[in-house]
Amino acid sequence: MKNSTMKFAVILTLVAVVLLAAIVIISNKQAPDESEIVRVDVDLTGQPILGEESAPVTVVEFGDFKCPSCKVWGEKIYPQLVEDYVLSGKVKFSYVNVLFHGKESVVAAMGAESVYKQDPNVYWDFQKKVFASQPEVASHDDVWVTTDKLIELASEFPSINQEQLKQDVDKELTMDQVNIDKELFTKHNVSQTPTIKINGVTMEDPFDYEAIKKVIESELEADKNE
Repeated sequence: MKNSTMKFAVILTLVAVVLLAAIVIISNKQAPDESEIVRVDVDLTGQPILGEESAPVTVVEFGDFKCPSCKVWGEKIYPQLVEDYVLSGKVKFSYVNVLFHGKESVVAAMGAESVYKQDPNVYWDFQKKVFASQPEVASHDDVWVTTDKLIELASEFPSINQEQLKQDVDKELTMDQVNIDKELFTKHNVSQTPTIKINGVTMEDPFDYEAIKKVIESELEADKNE
């Protein structure tokens, strides 16, 4: 009788230990330790900013004008982000040039920097026109970014001096800013485009807008509690 009682007690103890371990594991999955989140802020000095400078949440896209996925992100995710958070002053958005596809990536980046230098107010519209001009079925080997193409796109904006744009690209007069971007994407170990960072936290899937919203809302809540 005593042996049976002891065995029963041992079994109950083991069950309790297993249940406790399961609860701990589930709890850890549901509420990850804040200290485990890797947060590396991006220095946006001199970078184009869309939205209120004082916005509590910063979203940064590391993108390449030659990248088809970046074009899709700009068409699908970017408008939602602007509508839901940028226009309300909750989020400010910035873009950092990545140069993964050779000369054309550099030419496009220099052209965009020239437009930003001349008139920051039209930078974002120009940027979207560059992406829109990307071939529908784009290959990284397709050559479509040229100085003439950038001038053609910029001709729709009266505030942009086309001759200045041509010189900035052909003589690499905006290469210093492009090199700053290169230092940034190298520092932040960007290995694919687009890469999206929210207050320094890299999103695992840049196309998961629900996950993006969740992180933004969490950052906004944290800002309220400070």
